Amino acid sequence: MSAATTHLLLIDPQNDFCDIPGAALPVPGANADLQRVADLLAQHGDRFDAIHVTLDSHNPVDIAHPRWWRNAAGESPAPFTLISVDDVSAGKWAARDPARQAQSLAYVNALAAQGHYQLIIWPEHCLLGSWGHNVHAGLHAALNHWAREQMRLVHYQLKGMNEATEHYSAIKAEVPDINDPRTLPDAAWIHALAQADTIVIAGEALSHCVAGTVRDLADQLGPDNVHKLVLLTDCTSPVSGFETQGEDFIRELTARGMRTVTSNQLFG
Repeated sequence: MSAATTHLLLIDPQNDFCDIPGAALPVPGANADLQRVADLLAQHGDRFDAIHVTLDSHNPVDIAHPRWWRNAAGESPAPFTLISVDDVSAGKWAARDPARQAQSLAYVNALAAQGHYQLIIWPEHCLLGSWGHNVHAGLHAALNHWAREQMRLVHYQLKGMNEATEHYSAIKAEVPDINDPRTLPDAAWIHALAQADTIVIAGEALSHCVAGTVRDLADQLGPDNVHKLVLLTDCTSPVSGFETQGEDFIRELTARGMRTVTSNQLFG
């Protein structure tokens, strides 16, 4: 019988989500969360057979960034503005590029039909090539140390590069585009995750990208395998103002079979 395998799934552990100077979208507690993951790797790195890191990856022009939209005065919406179907249909907010107006209206309609998220405008964050896109420095050093010691590659999974859809979940975009594989489930990656006996999860933010990724991963694994998922509750935090969403996610997934522990409890 083969030995049980443990994978570590780190969701968007990037500078722009850390509560440190210069971050575009700081999540209270994120810096400490990710340092705890680094400490876990320093102490128990040999217990992980594989590490997967998702990276939120955007361009300045993005449907969830201010510049995409304009009002009648030509002004962009402020960060954290909610944009509804009625807002777009009535012309309160319109695509700055007229050629993308129909696409933008179809997008908010698709979100409304799903009944999951309403479009929210975020500050520009995790821009490709920027400091904010980089992995938290202490964690990055720990990941590289793990790779050298274990002679294994850390797998990096980028998400968010299609500018016409939000991409909270690393599994698939909020509104997938059948013509863009980047917005669809990566079958090879999901297969690799499914081979693990335990998938330990940490990262940012609990209320959004962690919740979205884990929900979709649970769906992909199937109900008999949700028990493989283990959330490190002291290594993830919600976006400020979205604490309830984070709590709801934990309640929902534990009911489905996900386990929760702290980083100190993981290996006893």
